[in-house]
Amino acid sequence: MHKALLAVSIAASFMATGCSIANDTSATQTTVAQNVQMLNPLLTPSTLQYQAPDFSIIKDAHFQPALEQGIKEHYQQILNIANNSEAPTFSNTIVAMETSGELLNRTSQVFYNLTGSNSNPTLLKIQGEMAPVMAAHSDNIHLNSALFSRVDSLYQQRDLLNLTAEEVRLIEVYHQRFVLAGAKLTDQQKAQIRLLNEEQSTLTNEFSQRLLALTKQNAVVVDSADELAGLSDSEIRAAKMDAEVQGHAGKYVINITNTTRQPVLAKLENRQLRERIWLASANRGLSGENETASLVSRLAQLRAERAKLLGFKSWADYQLAPQMAKTPEAVYSMFGSMVPAVVANTEKEAADIQAMITKTGGDFTLAPWDWEFYAEKVRQDKFDLDSETIKPYFEFDRVLQDGVFFTLEKLYGVTLKPRPDLPVYHEDVKAYEMFDVDGSSMAIFYADYFAREGKRGGAWMSSFVGQSTLLDTKPVVVNVMNIKKAPEGEPTFVSYDEVTTMFHEMGHGTHGMFSKVKYPSLAGTSVSRDFVEFPSTFEEDWAAHPEVLANYAKHYQTGEVIPEALLQKLLNSRSFNQGFDTLEYMAAALVDLEWHSLPADAPQQDVATFEAAALKKHGVDIAAVPPRYKSSFFAHSFPGGYSASYYAYMWSEILAADAFAYVQTQGGLNREIGMKYRKTIREVGNSVPPMEAYQSFRGQAPTTEALLKRRGLN
Repeated sequence: MHKALLAVSIAASFMATGCSIANDTSATQTTVAQNVQMLNPLLTPSTLQYQAPDFSIIKDAHFQPALEQGIKEHYQQILNIANNSEAPTFSNTIVAMETSGELLNRTSQVFYNLTGSNSNPTLLKIQGEMAPVMAAHSDNIHLNSALFSRVDSLYQQRDLLNLTAEEVRLIEVYHQRFVLAGAKLTDQQKAQIRLLNEEQSTLTNEFSQRLLALTKQNAVVVDSADELAGLSDSEIRAAKMDAEVQGHAGKYVINITNTTRQPVLAKLENRQLRERIWLASANRGLSGENETASLVSRLAQLRAERAKLLGFKSWADYQLAPQMAKTPEAVYSMFGSMVPAVVANTEKEAADIQAMITKTGGDFTLAPWDWEFYAEKVRQDKFDLDSETIKPYFEFDRVLQDGVFFTLEKLYGVTLKPRPDLPVYHEDVKAYEMFDVDGSSMAIFYADYFAREGKRGGAWMSSFVGQSTLLDTKPVVVNVMNIKKAPEGEPTFVSYDEVTTMFHEMGHGTHGMFSKVKYPSLAGTSVSRDFVEFPSTFEEDWAAHPEVLANYAKHYQTGEVIPEALLQKLLNSRSFNQGFDTLEYMAAALVDLEWHSLPADAPQQDVATFEAAALKKHGVDIAAVPPRYKSSFFAHSFPGGYSASYYAYMWSEILAADAFAYVQTQGGLNREIGMKYRKTIREVGNSVPPMEAYQSFRGQAPTTEALLKRRGLN
């Protein structure tokens, strides 16, 4: 089945790339294949430093032929390993798999990065066509009985093979991967799981593409600048430019970001417009041609059926088995212990906001679209802090260079230098090279921070090339965000939330760039979901460290350091609104877990009804504080890789807060403690079990005390 499907797909790709087939002779077909290979730069490793992709010569038409050729080559390599007549050894089985699939890995890393950050109809079409093919290829590997027999044989005798700790770890990771994919199932069950995987792959891809369409479709068109009172002149000009680009000349457009709450709601004075924007955000995907609600329920069903086949009572049980949390009950317990304090904080914040509404002449009950606007007034009243007064001290380039990069040098001894000679995939992307404390080159880093059409919402880190001493590869990493870029010639200012996100994503970035691991499957960020957010969340807190803040929070015109009094107000205000921030996150995490705790025989669910019941069940149903993501646009949970795992941010934050508090007892921002953290956490990837790595740094298991303090909940 796989070979037939692949052959059809490859034949179709020649037409897609513009290669004409005049007749059916084998000679013509051979010529076409040779031409495609000669002209396709993805078929050979890039000659640029560290095999960074040469975006100057890579075209959309190159991807599908390279992906299909990569699958064909990889599958043959896997068959050779599985059918090897020699007894299984670490070298001829595990290492052989680690070194296989070079073309597929190289192509897919470039392709899937671009479909997220710089997509277009051609790439999206290829992605849709390749989704079931890629799913089938994965199944062909993990459901291969002969291959699993070799892996299982090594696993059973792993302690007798005189291997290093990292090699034993790699065998264990492979074995678990195969078992969780269904390697122990009967042939009939494997056939069932293939069908489930194919449908899930198709639906997750469809979900992603509909979300991308909704980003543009749900933009709010505003007729006059008068309705935008509260926004700065620069923001109004940007809204006008967006309207022109989207075909609404003479009007203004407010684009919707990927969360339920929208940053612009903190400034807009027009309550009716705030409501329009919030509803456009919160009701995404519930109806219309790009509705995603039906996909939510079906994906939950598919995952539950798959989990049942694999011997788990729910998808949540399946997903958490290899994580630090281990069980859904552990996660429910973590959140349950926090709910009373978080709800109490949130209700107090709501009371303060309602009082501010009344104080300023409002005659209405607090609604979700009012929270950010009046919370900002409460913030100003409590801390005498005006966001417009702070804004000139948070200019984007200065935050990046004198904040994020400065912290990396202080803690870890690394520097980043611009590489304008390296081609990039969009003019807004900047390339850098990272150098170690001894001047040696470590990695290539791409900074892609600004919002644009064709980029999915949110912020993330990814790799174009992963680190591995086995493959002799160094990391090529990208950070992606969606910061609103100022009009040409004007400075781009970032909110403090965006500042912390820049630090957060660089935490992921350095997790990849600091990696010093032999085997690619264990390198960099290839760790459990509830550990991978630890290094990134740890990095966030440096944004508020007094020495770091004083270095980057400077007036964009005068260079004056943010006044001490203003800085102190900012620091004091960090705990403000933490009830809201924590509750909206917890609500989303609990909804995610509830969807994926459904049994396989559960009927299709109405999204709104299910969400309401889930929130009520856990006591987090406060009308003015909806979940950060509603199911119909929950990119982490449904199309993304965080199904039943959105809790991981909080789980990781426990580690991050505990580690950051410990670092402050060791002198804070200094090279000695930074290098210890780098070596024990960032460099080891998944070559060491997560808790073992943490304890080697911290000296003990984490407690929640620092987390409660970090969030202002104690």
